[in-house]
Order: sequence, then C-alpha cells, then structure tokens
Amino acid sequence: MPPENTSALTRRLIFGLLFGFIVMIALALAADLRQVSERMLTFRWSLYPWVMLLTLFNYLLRGYKFHFYLRQVGASEISLKESYHIFVAGFPLAVTPGKVGEVLKGVWIHHRTGVPTAKGLAVVVAERISDGLAVLLLSTLGVIAYPQYWPGFVAVLIILLGVIVISQIRPVALALLQFSKKLPFIKRFSPSLIDFYEGSFALFKPSATIIATGLGMFSWLGEGIGFYLILLGLGIPPSWETLSIAVFVLAFSTVIGAVSALPGGLGAAEASIAGMLTLILGLGTDTAAAATLLIRFATLWFSVLLGLIAWIFSRELLGLKPQIATGMLEVNNDKRG
Repeated sequence: MPPENTSALTRRLIFGLLFGFIVMIALALAADLRQVSERMLTFRWSLYPWVMLLTLFNYLLRGYKFHFYLRQVGASEISLKESYHIFVAGFPLAVTPGKVGEVLKGVWIHHRTGVPTAKGLAVVVAERISDGLAVLLLSTLGVIAYPQYWPGFVAVLIILLGVIVISQIRPVALALLQFSKKLPFIKRFSPSLIDFYEGSFALFKPSATIIATGLGMFSWLGEGIGFYLILLGLGIPPSWETLSIAVFVLAFSTVIGAVSALPGGLGAAEASIAGMLTLILGLGTDTAAAATLLIRFATLWFSVLLGLIAWIFSRELLGLKPQIATGMLEVNNDKRG
C-alpha cells in the first residue's frame, strides 16, 4: 500500500479507537464512574472466559459464512484458512469513520482470489445485510413483547429485504445500471457497478440468503448467550426471560449500531444497550453501564484486537495497492479474467 494510503488508513483507525475510548469514558461517567467501577470489581470474572469463547463461536460461524460467500462469487480456489485470514484482518476496519475502511476488504479479496474488486465489495455488503437479517430475526420475539421498537424494526427490515428483492429482479436492476451510465459522476464506474451487481445477484439468491442468514442467527445467538452470562455475573437472577431479553437487547442494539453508520456503531450501540437494560430489565444505570462495557470489550474490542494481531502477521496483505477514487473502487481491467 502506498505510504499516503497507509497513513490515511492509520488516521481513520486511530480516530475510531480514540472515539471508542471517549464513548467508554462518557458511558462510565454518565452512570457514575465510582459505582460502575464497583460493579466491575464485583463481577464474577470466572464467567468471562465463557463469554469470550461464545464470541469466538460467533466469529467462527461468520468466518465460514464469509468463505461460503466467496465461493458464490467465483473464488473457488481460496482455502478456508485464507478466508478466515481476510475475515479477521477486516475487523479493525469496522471502526473507521463510516466504516469506509471495509472497502479495503474488496481489494484484499481481489488480490487473493482474482475476483473483481467490486464483486469482493459485494461480499462485504452481503455479509452485513445477512447479519442484519439474522439479528432482526433474533429480535422478533422481543419486538413483539415491546412494541415501542416496532417502527425501527420494520424500517430496517423493509430496507434490507428491498435490497435483496431488487437485486433478484434482474430487468429492474439492469435498467437502473443502464440509467447510471448517463449520470456524469457515476458512468465512469459502470464496469465496477456491473461487477458489483453480478456479485450481489449471486449472493442474494434465495438459497444463499437462507444459508447465510441461518449461519448468522446461530452465530449472533452465541453472543446473545454470552451477554446473558455477563448479566448473571453482575448478579441478575438466572431465568429464561432474562436470557431472551439479553439476546433481544444485544441483537437489536447491533441493528441500531449498524444503521447509525458510526465507527463500529460506537455510541449508538452502547446507548441502546444501556438504555434497553434500564427500561426493560429495570437495572440501575451503574449495572447497565457495566454490562454494556463488558459486552463491548468481549465483542467489538476483542475483534479489533484479533484483527490487529492478524495485521502483524499479514504484512503482504497490508502491502496491497487499493485503487480508490472518490470513495468508490475501480477494477483493474488488466487483471480481470
């Protein structure tokens, strides 16, 4: 990667990390730093390794889904190990502003597999959309029980299903692509947009969507159970109701964090987790804040750490030369098959 691109990525990553630190401090201060610290100290830390294992279970299934998606767009030669390598290395990119750093995963996919960059980017988008559908489905019972969350649930569901449906109505999608060729600032990206669409068409076929969403539901359920263990560690009595609320809160807050477009959902996800724990479970602000910090450490920040470790052993991966122009990727036509 050219020095200027490396510097730009580093600046975005540092901004995301600093923003995350500010969010954690603000959350602790808002709930009374001393009381939050006491709740953390009295937490049953013997449960935390199990929380981390459940997080790894989430990454294991989502990484396999990523590998499955790569196969759908023609990357038939890539090994499962290489797929996990790219998947994990992409974790820190989620905390870049607007998650624009995740565009780089499309470049990595292209250089590792020969698949056009735009198709690789379609994999990244499809991965996010299938995760969104998975957590929405996990949220269904909770939304039925707490109807105040219906508007957000329905709005996001319509958007996600709309993207999938339009991608599968080929005449409509092709007509939109044809129209885009007439737009001054978009027509230069027409070849990439066509590749992106072809990738999306393959990834959003009903069978692929069902498999990916199913894997996503099981993977995010693992993190939901991990959140339940955190609540138990903070002294919340065990019950099926608490388990269902834990899964619902984590799933729905993941949706809120994703649609916020903030780096890693920072701020939006934390506020929704703490707020829902207070409103639904009736927890004190200190306990809710402690639970929020613990689950975010075990999920978001653990993933960033794993990704940075992957970067240390992936110098050749970070040395690629992404072709980025005005936020979009152009495919290197000389290397396309």
